[in-house]
Amino acid sequence: MTTTDRLAAWITEEDAISERLNAGPGPGVARPEQIAGKTGLEMMEAMLRAEIPYAAIAKTLSFQLIEVGPGRAVFQGRPLAEHLNPLGTIHGGWFATLLDSALGCAVHTMMPAGRGYTTAELGVNLVKALSPKVQRVRAEGKVLHCGRQLATAEARLVGADGTLYAHATTTCLVFEMPNR
Repeated sequence: MTTTDRLAAWITEEDAISERLNAGPGPGVARPEQIAGKTGLEMMEAMLRAEIPYAAIAKTLSFQLIEVGPGRAVFQGRPLAEHLNPLGTIHGGWFATLLDSALGCAVHTMMPAGRGYTTAELGVNLVKALSPKVQRVRAEGKVLHCGRQLATAEARLVGADGTLYAHATTTCLVFEMPNR
């Protein structure tokens, strides 16, 4: 598949998911009764089906969830002019937030019902500058380890042509969710 074909496929997939998500509850926070008894993977799948809200930051920063599976989450982002730093390239915080979302959601897919997580450490390596000329990038997070108290994951941020723009790792604390 050529880079042009891959980019077109990414945009087509993004458009279809955006349409579904925007027809659902939109951005926000799920109510406790919407997620009660669900595993992390079930919650992420419900989000992709637009049965529960998706995170508002995704709309703010022009990225969205594309795909989830056990120990895996893929986000797609659109680097825009509003994400530029004063030097004219995409701000490192945008990279970090997109990668953190892929990492955290990959960990989330491994949570049994009643368990949660929070990021304890995030390491991001920016290896190539991004500009709005790069129409889309994908962050794919994969869990390396998920135990009772700690989970670790890694992610890569790539363009449709396979260019690596950044990679990241995380350590998450895993815990019993308090009743809300």
